[in-house]
Amino acid sequence: MYKGIAGSEGIGIGNVVIIEEHEINIETKTVTDTDAELVRLQSAIEKFVEATNQMADKMDETVGKKDADILRGHIQMLQDPMIEEQISALIVAEKVTAEMAVDQVLEQTAEMFSQIPDELLQQRATDFRDIKTRMVKLLLGIEDVDISQVPADTVLVARDLTPSMTAGINPDNIAGILTEVGGRTSHSAILARAMEIPAVLSIEGICSIVKNGDKVVMDGASGEAIINPDDDTVREFQQKLDVYQKEKALLAEYAGKPSVTKDGTKVELVCNIGKPEDAKKVVECDGEGVGLFRTEFLFMDRDSIPTEEEQFEAYKSVAETMKGKPVIIRTLDIGGDKAIPYLGLEEEDNPFLGFRAIRFCLQREDIYKTQLRALVRASAFGKIKIMVPLVTCIEELRQVKAMVADIMKELDAEGVSYNKNLEVGVMMETSAACMIADILAKEAAFFSIGTNDLTGYTMAVDRGNAKVAYLYSTYQPAVLRSIKRIIECGRKEGIMVGMCGEAAADPKLIPLLLAFGLDEFSVSATSVLKTRKIISGCDVEACRALAEKVMQCTTEEEVLKILE
Repeated sequence: MYKGIAGSEGIGIGNVVIIEEHEINIETKTVTDTDAELVRLQSAIEKFVEATNQMADKMDETVGKKDADILRGHIQMLQDPMIEEQISALIVAEKVTAEMAVDQVLEQTAEMFSQIPDELLQQRATDFRDIKTRMVKLLLGIEDVDISQVPADTVLVARDLTPSMTAGINPDNIAGILTEVGGRTSHSAILARAMEIPAVLSIEGICSIVKNGDKVVMDGASGEAIINPDDDTVREFQQKLDVYQKEKALLAEYAGKPSVTKDGTKVELVCNIGKPEDAKKVVECDGEGVGLFRTEFLFMDRDSIPTEEEQFEAYKSVAETMKGKPVIIRTLDIGGDKAIPYLGLEEEDNPFLGFRAIRFCLQREDIYKTQLRALVRASAFGKIKIMVPLVTCIEELRQVKAMVADIMKELDAEGVSYNKNLEVGVMMETSAACMIADILAKEAAFFSIGTNDLTGYTMAVDRGNAKVAYLYSTYQPAVLRSIKRIIECGRKEGIMVGMCGEAAADPKLIPLLLAFGLDEFSVSATSVLKTRKIISGCDVEACRALAEKVMQCTTEEEVLKILE
């Protein structure tokens, strides 16, 4: 049995097809006609754009617009004036071939993103390497990998499954995906989940372990894969697959139903989104609102700050799509750990403890006021709420509320409408916020617990550091006590307390969160019905009895033993 990261749940049974990358050899030579190389470069870019648009159009039909937009984003990244200028300048100055210049510039850019301690931004490294490989192949005349022709019941095995590779996938023919790299937030995982294909990622050396035609059974939820299993194991996995498919069909029963426990406790079941168009998926998947709109994605993959009007239209479109359902929009969560060149941020030795999120925003009021104005204006079109990230002291919340109040006065003078009862809340994700939760609850309109960062800050763990990753767990007693305290402080002051971190959709933690009194669960759109099913099967009194036992535990191991 081989163990990896659980990338996309489901049971897979099929035969291996290895996606082998052609070995690319770039000849080192000096060119005499740099103008001809620049023409070759532009020709390759045009072919890239045409092919990428075709792949994205195909993905629109097979997977959906959100995932097709990942590919369309590759066009913007390649045609970024800064990137194009760097490649052209290298050709002219160093007299190198177009493929050499493309390889050097895009690899340097990818390397820069790979060093950023943020999983989502590290995906930009994968994007740039995908673009680099495809461009070099175009320049060298190498045919790209075609996955569309693989037979039914195929388990794809690759070092990494890039967005351009997945464009050709016919989900009906793919039983599963195994890769050597990637995590739960990698494109491989995101696209696998969107296509509902089981995936196990980061199995070291899997490409050399298997050979084409090998039989594989796999469990995308546990992150396990067995190569060439015996007949009994295949039968066992076939039974698991039958059960999984029946359970999936039963989830449809929960569409359109309220999110309520067995004993009548109602909660809100909302979704996390990163782009305005993601709101459509929330509606399709029966989400009851948006619990987290990550606005930093509006600022990325461009070379200037989005204008007030651009931001206003983005926030307005989400509010209108949700038709009066709550939409919590987190203000710019950017900083020293996120490379956005045009913001002019300096590199920091310890960026997660540095100049980021609300700290950056309050010192750059020119940027922050533009965003807040757009948010306040958009509040006229739906139930928008503003959430402030990385709060560590009450002064930060007060400053934001004061800015919002001043903006409202300006809009009154301009005759612009907005929601006069617009709520400003706090994303509870630092140890400091947890310790002063009682103080913050008196002045915040709501709390939303960001368990990913709360876990990291509470346990003093860099989750990207493999040596200490074992400590990065929401099941740690310190983290569970932090969550419980935040909820208690919020409820005491009568404010809504939600959760927008990964833990909100964790089947083992949901009973515990209900016992603590969590009001709102914010999950990925595809997790809505599964989470609603779990909630509907819970009895709050029984959950409280469970919570009493768990809160007496002294180790993560003891906590898991009870929850499992």
